Amino acid sequence: MSIPQEARKRFVNAGYRIIGNHSAVEICHWTKESLRKNRVCFKQKFYGIESHRCLEMTPALIWCTHKCQFCWRPLEFTICGEPKPDDPKEIVDGCIGQRRLLLTGFKSYVDEKKWKEAVKPTNAAISLAGEPTLYPRISELIEEFHKRKMTTFLVTNGTRPDRLESLHAEPTSLYISLCSPDKKTYLKVHQPLIKDGWKKLNESLELMKSFNCRKVIRLTLVKELNLKEPQKYAKLILKAEPDFIEPKSYMWVGESQKRLPKEAMPLMGDVRSFAQKLSEYVGYKIKDEDEASRVVLLSKK
Repeated sequence: MSIPQEARKRFVNAGYRIIGNHSAVEICHWTKESLRKNRVCFKQKFYGIESHRCLEMTPALIWCTHKCQFCWRPLEFTICGEPKPDDPKEIVDGCIGQRRLLLTGFKSYVDEKKWKEAVKPTNAAISLAGEPTLYPRISELIEEFHKRKMTTFLVTNGTRPDRLESLHAEPTSLYISLCSPDKKTYLKVHQPLIKDGWKKLNESLELMKSFNCRKVIRLTLVKELNLKEPQKYAKLILKAEPDFIEPKSYMWVGESQKRLPKEAMPLMGDVRSFAQKLSEYVGYKIKDEDEASRVVLLSKK
């Protein structure tokens, strides 16, 4: 099944460009900020990923195993399953080409040198929407980006440990989203479309330590929902042995505004406080933070 026409129209109107039958690309807010104002994303601050050269895409636009309350995407189009896979090379070509077209309007009023760099991306954030590991050829997609001398961030909700285990090409950075300290909270926060999502997530956490790439656990935190019990998060995180942990505030944007009140968005102080407690439980050090994105970086070393 491909993306329904109504969904295509919604996503295109929101600034996405559809590639083939199931992929999409969008210009990230921080790419625009970097070009216009030289303000950069926390990924540049933490890991050296240049914001103006970061390509944000997904190979599974409406395919996901969750309907997370904090998701800023329209959830009514979500499909639990797998798309019939397009060719990875065609996806990468399409993403780079469509991204260049989307950036054309910036050329006349931003630094020319920076714009020329921007249209030649050096990193692919495989994270835009949906669950990327539902794309059956995800390993080949990662390889294709690497052939273009691009680094890759693969962001997964952890519900396909089998696909992580079968990767023959590791991403440059593997992110697992861990947004619940226990099964009860998991069911409430993520509204999973599969029966064994919590079990699968825990399998992925166990599997994470076997990866040689940069490993990151991301916690998207929502007040009165999952901003609690750091000691329980710590036990789960220690199973994964990540290099870094990113406790981050949920941001009250997009479609999530229809599901959650603005007060659900933690302040930077809330995130700092939670990060400090988590640091004590896991033994990781607070290394950095970014106030604009309300995120703190904890490092194993």
